Amino acid sequence: MNGFLSSIFSALEDGMLSEENVYWLCKKLLTNGLEKTEGSDLFVVFISNEKKQAWRSYYLIRCSALWRILRIQSAEQWKMQIGVRLVGVNLVTVMQIPLWHQKASQRADGITLWDYHVICVQRIKEGSTSHVVWDLDSSLPFPSPLSTYVSESIRPSFQLFSEFQRFFRIVHAPLFLRYFASDRRHMKDPDGNWISQPPAWETIVAEDGTVHNMNEYIEMSAANVVKIIGADLVDAVYTQKFGVLIGQNHLEEFFSLVS
Repeated sequence: MNGFLSSIFSALEDGMLSEENVYWLCKKLLTNGLEKTEGSDLFVVFISNEKKQAWRSYYLIRCSALWRILRIQSAEQWKMQIGVRLVGVNLVTVMQIPLWHQKASQRADGITLWDYHVICVQRIKEGSTSHVVWDLDSSLPFPSPLSTYVSESIRPSFQLFSEFQRFFRIVHAPLFLRYFASDRRHMKDPDGNWISQPPAWETIVAEDGTVHNMNEYIEMSAANVVKIIGADLVDAVYTQKFGVLIGQNHLEEFFSLVS
């Protein structure tokens, strides 16, 4: 791994803030010369679904009634069977977004369930690969060809229950860098305490002064998913602040039209 990629990993290592990692990754790609087009070839992709907001809640591990309902006997069994990230010593977050080959997994196939996830897709013009994926939480090569990432990490052909179906919000990076804002309120529990220690760097404020609009990116409804992928949708991604929303079977199709 070259020095630039090593610096990314050392600086951006908190998997609980993938949106901020991708924000600073885009900045680094621009300032280090791996992206020479003022960000026009970079796209930020939020992965979530409409169940995310309903399920992203916190429960006391000692709540035996909930454990009985789920027929789970231990915290480790909970983690392995339904996919949760243990938080501190007494809180858990229920996850809905399955991805494979993730560093956070303890399984051989690397499957992890996130509450949401954020990656960067870069258009390149070298060899037979037209797009690559930057995912700091992935155990695949960094970056990976889009086709490899889709087949190995997303696995759209894998049969999932409806509540685990994934949607993809694609945002053009120049718009994302201008308008995204997060004061990390989503990383606090209902009592206002940090779920985990926040990064040392400052929170991200949008150019227009907005301090938090994370929900605009991660809240997704099936009713808003575009089912016909065409030139009009590609044109829209360059102008819409919060991008375009597509289903899990159309990611490669969409980027095949981005040339």
